[in-house]
Amino acid sequence: MVGGGALRSASILEYLLTRYETDVFCFVQHDSAGNPPRGSDFRPQGVDRWTNQALPFHSKALLPRSLRNASRVLRRVPPLVDRFAGFGDAIRAAIEGRHYDVAIIEHFWCAPYAEILRPACDRLVIDLHNIESVWHERSAAEGSAVARAIHSRFAQAAVALEGRLLPRFDLALVTSKPDCNFLARRFRDVPVAIVKNTIPMRPLTPVPREDEIVFSGYMEYLPNETAVLDFAAKIWPLVSNYRQSTHWKIVGKSANRLENALAMAPRTRLVSDPEDAMIEIASAAVAVVPLRVGSGTRLKIVEAWAVGTPVVSTTLGAEGLECEPGRDLWIADEPEAFAKKVIELLENPCLARETGANGRRRFEAAYTWRTAWDELAACNL
Repeated sequence: MVGGGALRSASILEYLLTRYETDVFCFVQHDSAGNPPRGSDFRPQGVDRWTNQALPFHSKALLPRSLRNASRVLRRVPPLVDRFAGFGDAIRAAIEGRHYDVAIIEHFWCAPYAEILRPACDRLVIDLHNIESVWHERSAAEGSAVARAIHSRFAQAAVALEGRLLPRFDLALVTSKPDCNFLARRFRDVPVAIVKNTIPMRPLTPVPREDEIVFSGYMEYLPNETAVLDFAAKIWPLVSNYRQSTHWKIVGKSANRLENALAMAPRTRLVSDPEDAMIEIASAAVAVVPLRVGSGTRLKIVEAWAVGTPVVSTTLGAEGLECEPGRDLWIADEPEAFAKKVIELLENPCLARETGANGRRRFEAAYTWRTAWDELAACNL
């Protein structure tokens, strides 16, 4: 379970296994040598049929990636919709002879398979981890002129696909009230329900706090990479010059890919593919979430709350979370204000402990898997 998307899907699967005989069709991304990712052979207890579908290897080098995206721009197909296309025959084979009370499609990327699943189920549900068109629209406001133009084109393509595909579903699950309101305005005939992004309940284990701040996330996810580079350029210099004993660590899958980009940033440490990212978050004095692009809600804040680490976030980073800014976490959007709040938490242990404790209480009350399962039950799933 690496990344917010995987944790969300795992939560929903765990819930389904308590109520249904469950089949799973799972996409698996192999590396260049044909090796599946670590843990891809795991099968939760209770799954009736599990089908793994290998995705073709896609090089992440600049040239092949640019060529793929150029083709997608010309064809007006969003990247991940294109990535997961072409497996209709495999899905038909996996469900042949079966009929389901409910079929759940994870991510909008796989929404085109609604046509195949509809005849095989009584109720068709899509779980929208974010709103794809919003994600691209926000990305179109950042980066180079070329990147903005590309994301603008993908946003237009996503809007068209959402208009064509989402009305085919009997229910759309979203992560937050803003996403719920967005869909309700555009698709009045599609029922929408909020199921929060959550993580399993875990005890609050005391971990010694180090004089360091932490950013956590999957570093092959563009909003995370952009946030780290933006923080390194605009905010970390302000913090590190004032607090010359403080370190900054970047924790998450593929964190080491940022080694060259952060080579000149003082006192930074990359913790790539950690065994337990939560321990790394718990040992930091402050968690930073300087996101400026994205959609949905951020589990990195929920994870920090779970271990009692105080959070400083941008407004977008905390978007959609049920929280009280100034109590459960701190919000700052300008680099100077963001750095000032990080420094204040580093130099005021009482404030840091109070903020961390409030975050932990927020986690226990609203962001464990039990909360998500209650919300799923309210949808009659």
